[in-house]
Amino acid sequence: MEPKRLYRSNKNKMICGVCGGIAEYLNVDPTIIRLLWVILGAFFLGLVVYLVAAVIMPVNPQE
Repeated sequence: MEPKRLYRSNKNKMICGVCGGIAEYLNVDPTIIRLLWVILGAFFLGLVVYLVAAVIMPVNPQE
C-alpha cells in the first residue's frame, strides 16, 4: 500500500486546487473545505495560508 500524499487537485479545482486536494486527502466534500477556508479568510490568515499552500503543494501527477 502506497503512503497517502497531499497534492493540489486537478479535478476539484476552482483557483489553484488547494481546497480540492485537501478534501481528497481527508476524503470529504470539497465544499466543506472551501467554506472553512472562507471562514479563515475572514481573519486574513486564510489568504496567506492558501497562497503558501498553492506554492508548496505539488500538482497531482496521477490526474
